Parts: sequence; structure tokens; C-alpha cells
Amino acid sequence: MNEKNFAFIINHDSDVPKYQQLVNSINNAIAENILDKGDLLPSVNSICKTNHLSRDTVFKAYSILKDQRVIESVPNKGYYVAGETRKVLLVLDTFKAYKEVLYHSFVNNLPDNIITDVQFHHYNIDNFKTIINNSIGKYYKYVVMNFDHKEVASVLSNIANDKLLLIDWNIHSKPKNNYVFQDFGKAFYESLKGAIDLFRKYKEIDFVYPTYTNHPTETVDFFKKFCEEFNFNYKIITNPNDFNIEKNKAYISVSDRILGIFLEQCREKDFEPGKDVGFLSYNETPMKKFIYKGISVISTDFKELGTKGAEFITKDEPMQYYVSTNLILRESL
Repeated sequence: MNEKNFAFIINHDSDVPKYQQLVNSINNAIAENILDKGDLLPSVNSICKTNHLSRDTVFKAYSILKDQRVIESVPNKGYYVAGETRKVLLVLDTFKAYKEVLYHSFVNNLPDNIITDVQFHHYNIDNFKTIINNSIGKYYKYVVMNFDHKEVASVLSNIANDKLLLIDWNIHSKPKNNYVFQDFGKAFYESLKGAIDLFRKYKEIDFVYPTYTNHPTETVDFFKKFCEEFNFNYKIITNPNDFNIEKNKAYISVSDRILGIFLEQCREKDFEPGKDVGFLSYNETPMKKFIYKGISVISTDFKELGTKGAEFITKDEPMQYYVSTNLILRESL
């Protein structure tokens, strides 16, 4: 093994700990092919001398990289790059059951040499800024779930376009961005058309769109378009306290919290879903097929969303793709 001529750049005035700066430098050098598998890293002593660091700082950085299987050590020879290990950042909004499907599909379709860090922004722009700004230069690629805030685009502009994949919602994207989106508008409308005959059983369709939801508003617009085009009586319920189910009505909801309230009220009023009242839920989860003989859903394919995200990581090619949205009919409607 020959020692690679690789220089660390340490900012002694940075808030980022010096050991973390060393870790980031090596991870980034591997991601950029500056360091390759088998390359011998500078010795602890040379790093200390060149960068005015303590031995403890350098040992801590190398220990972290060893734990991550990025580097290995050989007695009396030093540390070397163990493989082409690369780190990617997956930024999601919140952790829900269907996001778990997305996550597992994503990581299960990545090779063993790619490590995924997951963070959640919770629709908070300050959290989002902190996550993105602290990640710059640390990752090979970035997969980010968008949300509706005017500052999102400017924050994401700090990431090189070829390293960034936007997922889920087409908002704040630019024509050259890489993306894997679902369609919350027209595809939702087309899915509703598949349930027309079932909706005809009911005197009214109520869309429960609670004020606390972050679900894209175009879904409500296309719901109205559907009801008006096919002559359904309808109502939009935004205050969850106003949600009180009535016989011979069908309900659509983007919130699983509302689904829980619906099922509780069915039990209290002795209503049978699919006969006395109808329910159509947004977003498939593993449990919805088992609840009350099955809950009907409109959902994108989160497994495919994760698979396409992994494909962006493993292939150095542009990606612009819409995942399908489908209607799954069960007993609740």
C-alpha cells in the first residue's frame, strides 16, 4: 500500500467538531473518487502535525470511520480505505407507516457499501435549514422530500443538481431537477372515477381535510372537480371537531387520525362501514387491508418510490419520474 497524497482542510473556527471535519473530508473524498479502495491514509502523527490536532481527535475520527466500515487498519502499516463506501442522506417529512415502506424499499435496493442517514424535517423550515446546511459536503447524494415553504428552494440550491433527488411532491422544483413524484391532483381524480358506482350508494361525499394536515391542496381541488362533473353532493370538512358521521354518507380523508375517529363512531352508532357509511382513505399502510374487513385506499406506490430513489443513487443518470397512484377497493366503501 502506498500512502495517498490527500490533504485535509480543517477550519479551526468552525462550529463543526474537528474530528467530524476529518470524517466528512474522508467520506467526501471517497464519494468524489479522490480516495479509492485500498488507498493508505495519512498517519495519525502526520495529520496531527500538519493540521495542529491532538492525537485523540484523529483517533476518534478514524474510530468512527472504522465503525462505519469505511476504513480498516493494519498493524504497523496504518489505515486504508476499506471499500467504496458512500453515505447518502434521506430527508423525509415525518415518520409514518407508509414512509416506513418507502424507507425499507430504498435501503433494501442499495448495495452494502452505501450507508443511509435518515432525518425528518417535520415541515419546520428551521429544522430543514439545519439538516441541509449541516450536511453539505458530507454525502455522496441527497434524497429530499419537499414541502410547501417559500425558502425551501433557496436552501436546496446549495446542493449540486446532479447529487439531489426531490421526492413525493412537485413543489419548488425546477425544470432540471431530478425527481420522483406522485401526482396529488389528476391521478387522484382518475382514481376517484374508479369508485363512481360505489359512491352512488350514498347521498353525499364529505372530504375531511383537517386544518392540521400538510397534504397538498390540489387534492381538494380535484375532489371538487370530480363531484361537480359527476353530480355528487359534497362537503369539505376542515375542522376535525365537526366530523360527525351520518348514515348514507361516504367520507374521504387524508388523515389516519380521522380514520380512527370514523371507526370509533361506527362502533358507537352501530354503523357498518361499506353499508351504512363509506370510507376512502389516502395512503396505503400494511394494516389497512386488515382493519374492519379492509379499508379502501387511494395511494401511490411507496415501494416503487423507494426503489426509484435507490436507482438514482446507484446510477449516474438524470431522473424525472412520476410514480403511479391507484385505487384499492375493500369493504369500507
